[in-house]
Amino acid sequence: MLLSIDKDLLKSLLVMADIIEARDPYTGGHVWRVSHIVKNLALQAGLSKDEAIYASIGAYIHDLGKVGIPDAILNKAGKLTDSEFETIKTHPVIGANLLNEHPLGELVYDVVIHHHERLDGNGYPHRVDGDALSMNAKIVGLADAFDALTSSRPYRKGTKIDDAIAILTKDSGSHFDPSLVTALQALSHTPELAHIVGHSDEGIPLIDCPACGAVFSISRQTRDGDIAHCRVCTGKHIMHKSGSTFTPEFTGTTGTPQDLLPKPDLDIITDFVLKIPKALQVEHNNQKKPSFFQKLMVRAK
Repeated sequence: MLLSIDKDLLKSLLVMADIIEARDPYTGGHVWRVSHIVKNLALQAGLSKDEAIYASIGAYIHDLGKVGIPDAILNKAGKLTDSEFETIKTHPVIGANLLNEHPLGELVYDVVIHHHERLDGNGYPHRVDGDALSMNAKIVGLADAFDALTSSRPYRKGTKIDDAIAILTKDSGSHFDPSLVTALQALSHTPELAHIVGHSDEGIPLIDCPACGAVFSISRQTRDGDIAHCRVCTGKHIMHKSGSTFTPEFTGTTGTPQDLLPKPDLDIITDFVLKIPKALQVEHNNQKKPSFFQKLMVRAK
C-alpha cells in the first residue's frame, strides 16, 4: 500500500517529540538514536527501504506521551518507586490520546501505544501479546530497550554494545521477537551501530558533564569556545574542540532559567523531514482500524 506523507504535519509531530526530549535531561539524543537504530535494524531484518523509513518515523515519536509525566518523576536521577513507575507506564496511553487528535496520528499510534508491550503479553499498558503487535512496534520496542541499556545515567555508565545484546538475547522470545534480536546481533558487528550509540546527532558524541557526571547533548552548531549547559546540574561549561568531539571546562557557575529552557533541535528535525519521501510504499499495513484505536482508548480510561 502507498502511504502519503504531509511533511508540514510530520514536522509538527517531530517538534512535539523533540520538546519532550528537551524536557528530559537524562536522555540526550534518545529519539535521534532510536530512530536511526530502528531504520538500520529494519533493513537488517529484511524490510524495504520505505518500510524502514516508516518505522523510523514512529521511533521518533514513540515517547510523545512523556509530555504528561511530572518533571519530578521524569527527571529523577535514582530508581523510581513502584508508584512513580506506574505513572511512567501511562505515557503510551497519553501519547496515543494526543495522536488521536492529530491528522497523522494513525500513521504512528501503533508504535506509540505498543512500544512497551511484550510478545508474552506481560508488557504495558494493555498487556497485549505478540499477535496484536505491528512489526514497527516490535522493532521500536527492541531499539528503545537497547538504547536504554547503552545510554549512561548519573548513577551508572552505559552498557557496552555486546553486553547489551547479551542481556536482550535472554529476553528473546518472551519480550522481544527472536528474528529481530538476531538482526540486532548482526547489526552490532557493523560500524553503523557504533556511529549511533553514544551520539546525539550524526558525528556528534554525547558530552560527560565534569561537574555531575551526567551526559548532555550539544548542537551541531557548537564551535570552539562556545558555552553549553548541563540540564541536570545546570553547570555552565566552555566547550573546547578536541578532535571529533568537545572537552567541557566547568566555569564554576550555573545557567539561568532562560539558559535552560527546553528547545527543539530544528537542525535534526529538518534533516529528518528532508529524508522522508512524500509517499512510502509498504508491504504491510501497520495501522489498525480507527475502531480498534477507539477501543484501546476506552480500555485505558
